[in-house]
Amino acid sequence: MRKLAVLNIVGLSNSIIGKNTPFIKSRIEQGALSYIKPAFPAVTCSAQTTYLTGKSPDEHGIVGNGWYFKDECEIKFWKQSDKLVKTPRIWDVVRKEHPEFTCANLFWWYNMYSSADFSATPRPQYPADGRKIPDIYTQPAGLRDKLQKALGTFPLFNFWGPKAGIKSSRWIAESAIYVDRLYKSDLSLVYLPHLDYCLQKFGPDEENISKELKEIDDLVQYLTTYFEQHGTDVLILSEYGISPVDRPVAINRVLREKGLITVREEQGRELLDAGASKAFAVADHQVAHVYVNDNSVKDEVKQLLANIEGVGDVLAGDERMKYNCIHDRAGDFIVVADSRSWFTYYYWLDDDHAPDFARTVDIHRKPGYDPVEMFIDPDLKFPTLEVASKLAKKKMGFRSLMDVIPLKPELVKGSHGRIPEDQKYYPVVISSQKEHLSEKMVSAESIFDIILKHLQ
Repeated sequence: MRKLAVLNIVGLSNSIIGKNTPFIKSRIEQGALSYIKPAFPAVTCSAQTTYLTGKSPDEHGIVGNGWYFKDECEIKFWKQSDKLVKTPRIWDVVRKEHPEFTCANLFWWYNMYSSADFSATPRPQYPADGRKIPDIYTQPAGLRDKLQKALGTFPLFNFWGPKAGIKSSRWIAESAIYVDRLYKSDLSLVYLPHLDYCLQKFGPDEENISKELKEIDDLVQYLTTYFEQHGTDVLILSEYGISPVDRPVAINRVLREKGLITVREEQGRELLDAGASKAFAVADHQVAHVYVNDNSVKDEVKQLLANIEGVGDVLAGDERMKYNCIHDRAGDFIVVADSRSWFTYYYWLDDDHAPDFARTVDIHRKPGYDPVEMFIDPDLKFPTLEVASKLAKKKMGFRSLMDVIPLKPELVKGSHGRIPEDQKYYPVVISSQKEHLSEKMVSAESIFDIILKHLQ
């Protein structure tokens, strides 16, 4: 078999490939580009799992970045166990014919307790004093110390949050090279999230993100050069493209106003009580799963959803087969935003009663995805001083809430999750081997076979 590195450039689409990405553009000119009809929902966990299994969510079970765990009555996002994936991954399939085949998974999702030979994924430490300490989880376990000794501590706060930027993608790229030198894997999966940040903050405008485009282009050139010099082919792809938006939609507030959502009040703050609610939405970019605990209100909920400004589609029952997303984990209704809109998780009606985590970076506690976590509150007079003061308190062992995130969803200018009308916002796959990309449009499920062809 041939060796292959798959570079996952998050957010890359034809809309932003041009003068600021000369290396990526040259790869297209020398090879081939195919548009990928996006996985649905077009979000990280669903797209990556579709690529690596060749199956859609109705089979592999990953219906979003998070969903409602019905037996626990809890909404959970960004869980990491490979056991959540219900179909074999590409390395499992290849090993049936080639038992010696090895795979290194560098930061693609569901990367804990998997059958991949070598892996690394974010895994912060959460001491009892309230701190969040950057760290990673690896297979084998000793790789964790080797990587962080060689490259420094994983830059978690550059991986997500207001400081998100190229530093985290560079660290992942260097970790991929380190792991390749150490283990010489047949397949290396490399996650490069850099463009995800600027595209959601500013939208897909080449001029506004020219610096970030040049940074990722240079990094891709660096990685590609390394791998090809070491006898490894390189396949470039993206999970989704990001299209411009200007309208945040709070489905849960509509349901709340109609008495369908129950909240618990704790110290003057409101917490969504999913198990006690008649209906609620789990918002995930431009897609929301709406779960109904009381069947008597189903018709009412469907009508409410259809009448919300910014909602483009409401699918129930077998209608969800339109997106191959009929699964027990999926909502009773799948709601899709129109082209200008995206869904917030907000459920409170008064910001004074928002939960304390709403103004922090807290991807696990929030009952939905929150891109506003990439912004510092513009109303803070001295934001740098505010952050420094809170960090100093934490380092001294005091509990301090890093509540510097605004409640201003209108700041977000780019989103994804729906299937865009304009193909320039589709994800893409780029290969130097034209014969493996003979079609101008491929399905998300076919990426599995395209990877296999490159390996063979």
